[in-house]
Amino acid sequence: MSTSLTSAQKRYLRGLAHELKPVILVGGKGLTDGLVAETLSALEIHELIKVKVAAEDREARDQLIGSLAESAGATLVTRIGNVAVLFRARAEQPLIALPR
Repeated sequence: MSTSLTSAQKRYLRGLAHELKPVILVGGKGLTDGLVAETLSALEIHELIKVKVAAEDREARDQLIGSLAESAGATLVTRIGNVAVLFRARAEQPLIALPR
């Protein structure tokens, strides 16, 4: 369900996400059903969200972020350190108009 984004679209979304604060915080319990549900809810409301992951290991962070994006049907825009930006456009009345 995730869409592939062009480099121009990713650059545009990174610019929009710059001012955002993380709305999803992944703690020690990792990926749970409640976390996925909250991510789905946040994506439906905002379309573009930041996720902060508290995993120490880089590979564990990458796997957790990838699994969360896949479970939510979102596209990973970027990941810097322990913060990732996810995007999923609404089916009806999208808030963000992507450049071509």
